[in-house]
Amino acid sequence: MAEREVIDEQDRGWRAAARRYMPLVLGILLIGSLGALLYSASSASRDHQRALAEQQRSWEIMALARAFEAKTARAEVTLARYVISLDPDTGRLFQDQWRTAASQLKSLTYATRKSDWQRGNVRALQAAFEQRGKTLSEIGLRTTYDQKMGALAQFHQAGRSQDIKRLTALIDLVIQAENARLRERSLAVSLAGDRTELVGKTSRMVGLALLVCVLFALWLVNAAYTERRNARRMAEMEAERADRLEEAVSARTSELSDAYEQLKRESAERAAAEDNLRQMQKMDAVGQLTGGIAHDFNNMLAVVVGGLELAKRKLRLKPAEAGHHLDNAMEGANRAAALTRRLLAFARSEPLLPNAVDPDSLLRGMADLVDRTIGDQIIVSFAHKASGWRIFVDQHQMENALLNLCVNARDAMEGRGKLTISTGQAQLAANQIGECPAGDYVTVCVTDNGCGMTAEVAARVFEPFFTTKPVGKGTGLGLSQIFGFVRQSQGEIRIESELGTGTSVHIYLPRRILTEQEAAAEAPASEQLHTLHPPTRILVVEDDPRVLNQTMAALAELGHLPIACDHPSKAAKLLSNNADIGLIMSDVLMPDMTGPEMIRTLPAHMRHLPVLFVTGFTGDATDSDDFRGHEVLRKPYTLNALGLALSNALSGSNHPGTAAAAE
Repeated sequence: MAEREVIDEQDRGWRAAARRYMPLVLGILLIGSLGALLYSASSASRDHQRALAEQQRSWEIMALARAFEAKTARAEVTLARYVISLDPDTGRLFQDQWRTAASQLKSLTYATRKSDWQRGNVRALQAAFEQRGKTLSEIGLRTTYDQKMGALAQFHQAGRSQDIKRLTALIDLVIQAENARLRERSLAVSLAGDRTELVGKTSRMVGLALLVCVLFALWLVNAAYTERRNARRMAEMEAERADRLEEAVSARTSELSDAYEQLKRESAERAAAEDNLRQMQKMDAVGQLTGGIAHDFNNMLAVVVGGLELAKRKLRLKPAEAGHHLDNAMEGANRAAALTRRLLAFARSEPLLPNAVDPDSLLRGMADLVDRTIGDQIIVSFAHKASGWRIFVDQHQMENALLNLCVNARDAMEGRGKLTISTGQAQLAANQIGECPAGDYVTVCVTDNGCGMTAEVAARVFEPFFTTKPVGKGTGLGLSQIFGFVRQSQGEIRIESELGTGTSVHIYLPRRILTEQEAAAEAPASEQLHTLHPPTRILVVEDDPRVLNQTMAALAELGHLPIACDHPSKAAKLLSNNADIGLIMSDVLMPDMTGPEMIRTLPAHMRHLPVLFVTGFTGDATDSDDFRGHEVLRKPYTLNALGLALSNALSGSNHPGTAAAAE
């Protein structure tokens, strides 16, 4: 009995303990369940809010991308209007719109700063936008500086370039990436809703204790639905906005195409008008040229004809006086040749045959000539500061250019004043002076204290036939000739002038560093006499019979054995029949083919012969490659110049330069 009572007492203890602790256990389980349900609900709510926030960010990024695309398109349309209208307000509107687009791009970059999948796309978009901005800015600059036709052409090219296609493609790539991300975020929102529904079902199972949780979950579901509906409404509005933007872009593109067609028509009309104007200017230039130079040529021809006639009369009775008249005739002919050479240089019909020249030595040699030319009442001073630096120019053309500048200075000072001619050294950066590349340059400056000129006159001094001198006093070719010569010598020329104070002309020519061969070729004037050669059989190719006869006689006078060839097509046959020919002397411009073309058509076994080209007017055959490796002699020439040219050709001294023409 006692044992049974003990067992019953134990059973009652366990039951009492169970009744005592069961509510606690159940409470703990209920609290745990409620905590788990609340945690699950809270977690689902956070995930849902995060998904919604990410979804909102995607919409904002797409909206920024669309706004950026619209703003760039509107800026390009504004630039087109600016190029067409040249309205400065439209140009400033384009700049404002482009800066707004840049600001929107910065906003897009900030919005995607935490999106690793967008970082590469946005960087590429920034690079493409900067590249496009440079192109459009260059077009705007051309338009600002009144280069309308160039700006239109460049804008047309920019419209067909890959920059805008790449820009549009990158924007689409950003939007596509956000759409893909948006689908993932929508799926996350959907999963969050499913979890909320699960919490609702569980809350119904636990009863009224979880009713608050269920109501809260329903509230979350309702909020998610509202957000989704708002997102759908925003997507519809964005799609409608994109449609409107596409219609606007299409309309602007159509307007731009119409404007481009109109500009093409206007350009064709303007080109036709410019052709007519150039023809009229050309005819006017011919008239000015005839009136300006005919007097000089008549004077020179009068000296030549009169001198020859007087020499003919005095030849027997007074030979000394006849020689004086012949000297006068030769001087007149030399002056005519110099004038012809200036005209050819202006027309770029005479090739430059440059060599390395010391500008200081050149000025020292011209001192007497300058003094005689400008008169005794002008004080001339020289400043030699080139310090051995050389320039690579045609020496005759350089002398003519400097003498022309001195004459202009004399006229500006009205025969009385101070003239300074100086040389110097300069180190220029790229494009510091005109289009000069970076490097060392020799400067030649001619400065006077004459009347000077206005800015309007200074802007036109290099125009052909422009002159402020009275009719008959100048042709307007001087400074044009100097400008063409300096440009052909790879240099630049600048004029500084102030009305009532004076004028300074600055010539910049690249420094020439002598090679070993050029240094060895330089010799004092006493060593420039031509080397005597034994009588040589020379093939003379010349189509003018009078010039051919004169050349034959001159060669015979020098002791050589000339063979006449009156057409370049006969040269190869004569060379084959006369194997002892030692030199070819050829004119440059002849019927059917030029002298250089004839040399190139000779058989290979004849091309070793030395060649002496004689040129008076080279026309289209001015390519220096045609004369490379051959001696060149200018017409008209003296016997001494002919002998020197023959000596150089036979000796094989094909150094850069040319035998001097008759002066």
